Amino acid sequence: MTQNTPTDNRALTLKLVVMTLAMFGFGFALVPLYSVFCEITGIRSEIVATDSAQVIETPDVDREITIEFVANRIAGAAWEFEPSVSKMIVHPGKLYSTTFHARNLLSRPITGLATPDIKPAAANKYFQKTECFCFTEQKFGASEGRDMPVRFIIDPELPEHVDTVTLSYTFYTQTELASAAR
Repeated sequence: MTQNTPTDNRALTLKLVVMTLAMFGFGFALVPLYSVFCEITGIRSEIVATDSAQVIETPDVDREITIEFVANRIAGAAWEFEPSVSKMIVHPGKLYSTTFHARNLLSRPITGLATPDIKPAAANKYFQKTECFCFTEQKFGASEGRDMPVRFIIDPELPEHVDTVTLSYTFYTQTELASAAR
């Protein structure tokens, strides 16, 4: 059996302190690293919510952007879900409204939640929602259907090369969302 000397103990303590500080620093670095990773891969969109009372419209009438609307649901889901229009031509800087229609196909109440996605990823920070059904859970009575509003504005600073933006929602019931998270 070998005996540890005070020098060995100090060296081990120093290594453990450095490792602890490195792990602590790595934990703080994960948030910005995750944001960069998501922006590069387009895995998770960040949707910016804006108070509609504070929106100042400055339309760029010389530029048109095509906004495509897509509705997704899990196969066999207990919903009908679709956009009221499949696309719109908009001017950056102007506030627009549209709706998505959802209907509960069950004979019992259910609660759903929509998760948004915007493509291309470069458009994420320029697509600002002032009102969206995706901000809160949606409670539906048995066989209930309704139109759910989306109000948005495209920032005029959207890069010139982006002329089409796709706003896609996947609508889940609470049970489906819990299953997808596993």
